[in-house]
Amino acid sequence: MANRRLTQRLIDTLKPGRSVREIRDTELRGFGVRILSSGRKSYFVHAQSNGRRVWTKVGDAGAMPLVDARKLARSHLAARREGDPSPSVEASAETPFEDVAEAAFRRHARLWKPGTLAVNRNYLKNQILPRFGGQRIGAITCADVQQWFASLRSTPAAADRAAPVLSVIMREAETLGHRPEDSNPCVNIRRYRRRGRERFLSREETRRLGEALARHDGHVLAAAVRLLLLTGCRKSEIMTLQWRDFRDGHLFLRDGKTGPRTVWLSTAARSILESLPRTGAWVFPGRDGKASVQGLKHFWVKLRDEAGLQDVRLHDLRHTYASLALQAGETVLVIGRLLGHSDPDTTLKYIHLADRTVRDAVDAVAPVLGGEGRR
Repeated sequence: MANRRLTQRLIDTLKPGRSVREIRDTELRGFGVRILSSGRKSYFVHAQSNGRRVWTKVGDAGAMPLVDARKLARSHLAARREGDPSPSVEASAETPFEDVAEAAFRRHARLWKPGTLAVNRNYLKNQILPRFGGQRIGAITCADVQQWFASLRSTPAAADRAAPVLSVIMREAETLGHRPEDSNPCVNIRRYRRRGRERFLSREETRRLGEALARHDGHVLAAAVRLLLLTGCRKSEIMTLQWRDFRDGHLFLRDGKTGPRTVWLSTAARSILESLPRTGAWVFPGRDGKASVQGLKHFWVKLRDEAGLQDVRLHDLRHTYASLALQAGETVLVIGRLLGHSDPDTTLKYIHLADRTVRDAVDAVAPVLGGEGRR
């Protein structure tokens, strides 16, 4: 947002950009002009009212001379200072949805990782803009959002992931003053209940996977798969490892999905790393040594076919690590730390494993408590 003394010549020559532009007047504090990506220009005033930021449209800059807009702005600002809510003034809520979406993505480009940013842009393009593109941001209601969400019932996974992106955009609209505070129409969305995709290897399946891996001893990708199973790390965290990340018997991930974290290694995991040759910066180097090795997905498909585990994904090794830790007596809180979860709720999907462990324990002691053990 720029600060300049507004003149009629400046107003007439302002050009639209790819997103909303705003210029505040240095002569009259709180007064400015907004240029939409469509080229439309409007005057606005920005003031505090009852502890809240209020943006108010003064008039269309294409039809109202600047001198008249500045006079009207002065009266609006004076009314605000005197506590008059000025209900006759049209709220500045006409900004197109896509302009606010771009502003939200620019702000979150610093917060989201590149991969997350790319995925969220896909949801914006494919699920959100076809419904809300071109609409006025202030006119979108809870009913509109509920109808949109219901229209995506045939793709529940996409709906569940697109809804938080829409919510971020709506929160940005409040921050920019295009919507009243606490007016997010996404707050009451209830996500679809989907059948969990978690797959946990049994001890027998883990043994078969181990036998298949043994047939590929010496292959760099076999070592990567072993490390995935022994650490519970995400694929990206293992495949981007550099030797500087491995020291003092730990992995120090500089840029994990949830930020930097330390991975505690078992003796077996350390042995795998210590057996690998250090030929460059990468733990699992590609042929030229300038990047990490590629082809893990193809190798995994071949490996799981050999082990008779055709329905198992690489990510299921992470779930298996968690299930084995739970069976060994670790708490859900500890497992969350082992997996690098930033949100405890993420770890709660493993709670059904704890329930199963308790149920098995009850079944084991029931005969004794019922007197069957004295027969």
